[in-house]
Amino acid sequence: MYNPQLKTFIVVADEGSFSKAAEKLFISTTAVIKQINLLENSVGLKLFVRNFRGVKLTEAGKSLYKDAKYIIK
Repeated sequence: MYNPQLKTFIVVADEGSFSKAAEKLFISTTAVIKQINLLENSVGLKLFVRNFRGVKLTEAGKSLYKDAKYIIK
């Protein structure tokens, strides 16, 4: 099963930044943020702690990250 939101989630987690993930995915930062917000709304969990220095996975985000990596393979 391929889900573009999961791919974006993985890249954001790996890069630690919405803007860096956007550059890597060749899409706008706004598009990345919208995809992450949609994913968080669909799973009903906050996946990232956001601050001015970037983003960090929450405990729920860490759990989803492991599963998402497996699903994307």
